[in-house]
Amino acid sequence: MDTVFDSDAHAPGERTQAWVEATAASVIPTRLTFPDEGTFGARLKTMDLGSARLTALSYAALRARRTPALIRRSDPEYYQVTLIEAGRHGFDQAGRRSLVTAGNLVLHDTSHPFEGMVPASSPRSESLMLQFPRKLLPLPERQATRLLAVPLEGAHGTGRLLAHFLRTMADEEVPYSAPDLVRLTGTAIDLVAAALAHHLEGDRDLPPDSRRRALFLQMSAYVQQFLAEPDLGPARLAAAHHISTRHLHRVFQQHGTTVAAFIRRHRLDRCRRDLADPALRAVPVHGIAARWGFPRPGAFTRLFRDATGLTPTEYRAARLPRATTDEARPGARR
Repeated sequence: MDTVFDSDAHAPGERTQAWVEATAASVIPTRLTFPDEGTFGARLKTMDLGSARLTALSYAALRARRTPALIRRSDPEYYQVTLIEAGRHGFDQAGRRSLVTAGNLVLHDTSHPFEGMVPASSPRSESLMLQFPRKLLPLPERQATRLLAVPLEGAHGTGRLLAHFLRTMADEEVPYSAPDLVRLTGTAIDLVAAALAHHLEGDRDLPPDSRRRALFLQMSAYVQQFLAEPDLGPARLAAAHHISTRHLHRVFQQHGTTVAAFIRRHRLDRCRRDLADPALRAVPVHGIAARWGFPRPGAFTRLFRDATGLTPTEYRAARLPRATTDEARPGARR
């Protein structure tokens, strides 16, 4: 993410006005007031995702108002989904008032007046905001409006997936290509739609394509969570998501893979990671394989060689050349 504003780069008397200008350009124009301008501090980082934008915000106590006059002057017609990471935030929109705390999400519409506040008694605010054109959300506007300024669960279900996605995007240091950004924007908006649909008590208002993509993301996260468990397979995955195994296989086929191949690929990824970890150099290859669902050493070696072009022992030796392991000794089982 690119740093757009850091209060440390400004003289104390200039910080609040510089913050007003930075947030107007990178987020949206609001009317800001500050209980203590002399000690105000803030940071703002952004990442453009094509038609969407991810913003990381950190700031001290303030009050922000999106007034009818500001809306008439300029309205990009965005939804803003904010993940609260630290502090307590008060929100007021569409006749609702709420206090949102760390770990929760909240939705705003830039076309309606709103007010946000971080009280002076709250620790410094930390949040991640995804904003995107309202027309891209695959939910009827009347449904989304029901959730404006409502605290949304960010620690479970689709809310957890969305929160994890936003954090991963914000922390990632690898630059994305233009096609990557298009795909990531689509994924982010599908997750927003799925999280909102969950809070609306059902996904019947989601288009079929969005439902399938959201379901695939949910099942992918489930696989990652229980990857080490030996009974992970189609039957368990289907039961956990209340669908038939036939539907399960169809969803994975639409994403160019099978359930077995998807699980196997991610288990092999974990094995590669562990084999290259210096802290695990004393763990035998067959022990790492068994940990990730490959109980037969011979079969694991064949799968690993097909995937990487190297045996597990060769792969470990290439990444840990000084390692002295059981596998490196003559006659050790590979």
